[in-house]
Amino acid sequence: MISKENYISRRKKLFEKLNNNSMAILHSGFHQFKSADSEYPFVVNNNFYYLTGIDQTDVTLVVGKFNGEYREWLFLDEIDEVMAKWVGRTLYKEEAANISGILTDNILYNGSFHQFLTNRLQPTRHFVDVAETIYLDLEKRPQALYNTFALVLSRTLRKEYPSVKIENLYTMMLKMRMIKDKEEIDLICKSIDTTKRAIYNVMNHSKELDMETLAEAYYDFILTKENKQVSFNSIIASGKNATILHYDDNNKKIEKDSLLLMDVGCYTEHYSSDITRTFPTTGNFTPRQKAVYEVVLECNKKCIEYVKDGMSWKELNDYAKKILANGCKKLGLIKEDSELSKYYFHSISHSLGLDVHDPSLDNMGILEGMVITIEPGLYIEEEGIGIRIEDDVVVTKDKAIVLSKDVIKEVEDIEKMMKSN
Repeated sequence: MISKENYISRRKKLFEKLNNNSMAILHSGFHQFKSADSEYPFVVNNNFYYLTGIDQTDVTLVVGKFNGEYREWLFLDEIDEVMAKWVGRTLYKEEAANISGILTDNILYNGSFHQFLTNRLQPTRHFVDVAETIYLDLEKRPQALYNTFALVLSRTLRKEYPSVKIENLYTMMLKMRMIKDKEEIDLICKSIDTTKRAIYNVMNHSKELDMETLAEAYYDFILTKENKQVSFNSIIASGKNATILHYDDNNKKIEKDSLLLMDVGCYTEHYSSDITRTFPTTGNFTPRQKAVYEVVLECNKKCIEYVKDGMSWKELNDYAKKILANGCKKLGLIKEDSELSKYYFHSISHSLGLDVHDPSLDNMGILEGMVITIEPGLYIEEEGIGIRIEDDVVVTKDKAIVLSKDVIKEVEDIEKMMKSN
């Protein structure tokens, strides 16, 4: 788990980036309406969670820098004993303090937030701290009716306190989250371990697999057993379905001699894994399947050897495309490199962390301490062959450390496991 000392350290790092006489305000988010009287499961804002470790609706963190001195507050709901009987109670102040490392005296109730803000935005005779700048997590998505606590608060501040300067905290938080510490990597590894066992559970029942739904059920069983949740909609695709990059219907018949592609992951304390393995449900690759698989595997392994600190995302992707293009020529699929996009149409990598596609700043390139995926693939729709092999790695100065190295991917290892069932 992430220690409260780590959360304290992260907030102090944020403090160092703030202008003097300012406050950074982050919010955990709200439940989202679904239908009638039901809501979607609550999903905490990851920038807020990164600084507090608190997974609860409607909690606000304030980090202040006044006259160069550090301040912090947390605002949460008072305990509602009636609601507690229906949906469970929220955190006591002492519990929130133990998780986040914020002193209990600095944890207040939501009812006092408006007055707290007013006191620090409007000087009076007895003012102590006055904020000239407010930092907000102004992430914006081009979606209908998209709104957040920060977007609403920014509009209110611009109207009621026009002299206050508003700065966007989002990019600042991304830079912090891009580099993973040991505690974060340990949690990602735990997610990978669960994902490995879940994939193996599917492979161990391969003789029973007549439907993609059954494969998904065997995968989900391990996650449920280990009290984990999927980190994205599982992609469990057989035959031609595996040529659709984000196929997640997972409900078609598995035809004889087809491959099964599993692009799956789970969360451990909010940190995600993202692994892809492709295997023959019959236990043996056909000669053609094996030939295509070996091209993808070669690209996967060579890209892992190639990636290092300071490299651009484009440089890594161009390297992967060259390997795959050469492979496709040998397979008789293309004659020119420019034709590769017919069979490979995504990038080789993305950042991984609290989000499966953890936000990163592309112009900063690939940096030491980042956890990224390496995931080449080939998708030959006319042959019903879709293959992707994805590993999670930590970038170092000179090489990558493969966190998912224990999830088998060599042809002979896969066929050996399948035959033993």
